[in-house]
Amino acid sequence: MSALAKASGALKSVDYEVFGRVQGEEGLGGYTEEEARKLGVVGWVKNTSQGTVTGQVQGPEDKVNAMKSWLSKVGSPSSRIDRTNFSNEKEISKLDFSGFSTRY
Repeated sequence: MSALAKASGALKSVDYEVFGRVQGEEGLGGYTEEEARKLGVVGWVKNTSQGTVTGQVQGPEDKVNAMKSWLSKVGSPSSRIDRTNFSNEKEISKLDFSGFSTRY
């Protein structure tokens, strides 16, 4: 990516799915929402029936990258992240969400 695109704050979107022990009382969902708000990214998070946590993150590229790192390595205090898959990573012209929410 060119320095100009970075300077103008290119927006990115990425889908994610987190595998491991990531649901439960202190699951990843609520912490993901909190971390997203701290970083200033938008999107959503949801527990799946397969025991994973899935969602989408959108925002400036550097903030999306920070959220990707958090989803891969940090998570909630009691979660154990085995792996995180990212897909559909792309540049977008505008945000599809106004905030970050938990879906049920």
